[in-house]
Amino acid sequence: MSYGQPEKTAKIEMGRQGGFTFLGLMFAVAIAGIALAGTGTLWQMESRREKEKELLFIGEEYRRAIGSYYDKSPGAQKQFPEKLEDLLLDKRFPNPTHHLRRRYRDPMTADGEWELIRQQGRIMGVASRSSGKPIKIAGFTAEQEGFDSAASYADWYFIYNGLP
Repeated sequence: MSYGQPEKTAKIEMGRQGGFTFLGLMFAVAIAGIALAGTGTLWQMESRREKEKELLFIGEEYRRAIGSYYDKSPGAQKQFPEKLEDLLLDKRFPNPTHHLRRRYRDPMTADGEWELIRQQGRIMGVASRSSGKPIKIAGFTAEQEGFDSAASYADWYFIYNGLP
């Protein structure tokens, strides 16, 4: 009758090992979750950095195009464009001029629309409508003076000031 006793002990031992295996598996899942969360945060930060670079590039393209439109104004009176489409097709000349190849979207906003900075009803610059806080806070070009103290992307003004 001693056969039943070792069998009962073996079942208890297997139950304990199964509990440790389950606990180890739960620990591994928790570690993997933490690692994935960290990777997601890192990916989101890198994505924002790329959008910032895109915003800086596109903003400078608009600044350059507005400057080209202004500097190439026919006659003595220099003018800024009335609308962004004027940068795509400038009909002030016998042969229309293209100051910008295409209309770019604001990469920081869902609708892609720009805040237009006007002077006497004409566009002299653009700015993002995003209230997000910039990651980049230093290393800007001379044209981007003041960007380092911006509280949001909306404070990054891409304005043509007429200086070379």
